[in-house]
Amino acid sequence: MRTYNNLPRPEFTPERITALRADEVFVFGSNLAGMHGGGAARAAYERFGAVWGCGVGLQGQSYAIPTMQGGVETIKPYVDAFIDFARSRPDLFFYVTRIGCGIAGFADAEIAPLFAAARNVGNICLPESFQ
Repeated sequence: MRTYNNLPRPEFTPERITALRADEVFVFGSNLAGMHGGGAARAAYERFGAVWGCGVGLQGQSYAIPTMQGGVETIKPYVDAFIDFARSRPDLFFYVTRIGCGIAGFADAEIAPLFAAARNVGNICLPESFQ
């Protein structure tokens, strides 16, 4: 466990997230069209305020990172934008799911390096497989 904003937080993003505190955000893999039909995107839509038709950025208590538009190189700019956003919002705590490693079909070893700069950002929690 670690502490952020005086609250205990897990060291790694839990495998399954069903509820969030008011200051927590569910970060999920999306498609650019914002069709949140399956996997973590569906959970984001049903539970955490993801907006149908919006495939990028903060929506309610969720943050969409597009992963379905091509190779890993097309995901990197969106991950970089997310990390910059998280740094600008120290009032929020972000749980990054295994984006791109479900329906999009990437391996954890392909996506994890995109989050290297996030490893030292105190309000970003990564999956253990991304470490």
